[in-house]
Amino acid sequence: MQQQQALTRYLRDPDHQSPPADMNAARVNIYRDLVFNNVSQLLSGTFPVLIRIIGEQRWGLLVRGFLRDWRAQTPKFGEIAESFLDYLATQPQVIREGEWPAFLLELAHYEWVEMVLQQSDAQALPATDPALLLDRPLQISALAWPLAYAWPVHELDPNHQPATPPAQPTLLLVRRAADWSVKFSELSPLAWRLLQRITEFVSLTGREQLQGLAREAGQTASSSFMDNGLAMLREMHEDQVIGLAP
Repeated sequence: MQQQQALTRYLRDPDHQSPPADMNAARVNIYRDLVFNNVSQLLSGTFPVLIRIIGEQRWGLLVRGFLRDWRAQTPKFGEIAESFLDYLATQPQVIREGEWPAFLLELAHYEWVEMVLQQSDAQALPATDPALLLDRPLQISALAWPLAYAWPVHELDPNHQPATPPAQPTLLLVRRAADWSVKFSELSPLAWRLLQRITEFVSLTGREQLQGLAREAGQTASSSFMDNGLAMLREMHEDQVIGLAP
């Protein structure tokens, strides 16, 4: 038991822990490299843009810190990326002691969302009649996520790393299409708020949602506003982002 505990401590933190004295050093180091490389490879498929921006060396620091400091609660490979995201959100020692992009956590979350939607077991909304969008309560597909970020996460790459966030938040819709591809699109503030309202006020009809949206925006629910709102609902319905609530 003591040997196993010593080996575990060393595999997690080889920079500060000693390997078991009675184990072959070459074999122990093979285990060390296997553990690190396996975790790094599992995570790297989820965060490719982040890795290109920070580089392989600093990526290795994050993975090593994750192995050392975090106690994941899941044995499932698909959930390790979520544990890594939770780890980054705690502002761990490796983040506090280094110089990292201010957008690191938001970019990691944005990339993680794509993986989650690709692997989700959620079902698409059933087909419903778009002619009833104004007359019935609505629902949002579990495969469509409206998101808000301080940083333009969808534009970040090694050649575009702004030092400060823009004045306005970045509002995005990430959804899985019928062919299982993950689509990303920008949302207007009104469209983003409409999707929020559908989640918050589940009993309201589409017409009532648009009327409430107009009030929040300081506008009247004019025929022009309602026509534009209905066009927005129809587009979201066609893309299977929303449907009629059961």
